[in-house]
Amino acid sequence: MIAPPEITRVSHRRNTCDGATDIPGGAALGHPRVFLEIDEHGYIDCGYCDRRFVLIGGPADGVDQSTLSDIPSGASI
Repeated sequence: MIAPPEITRVSHRRNTCDGATDIPGGAALGHPRVFLEIDEHGYIDCGYCDRRFVLIGGPADGVDQSTLSDIPSGASI
């Protein structure tokens, strides 16, 4: 497995992703906003842009992310 392209550490289990949060004025460059819920694995991957959200202090925090399998959510899979 390979590491996700971008990892975001978050403090809440419920998060949103639109693929363009870090791009100034880039809303048109992203994807539809999706709500992502982190489960007992401690992380979730956006099904559109593959950004990984890792819960701070969760089971996946501090782990080599390339060893974890994909848990996609937010797109039609």
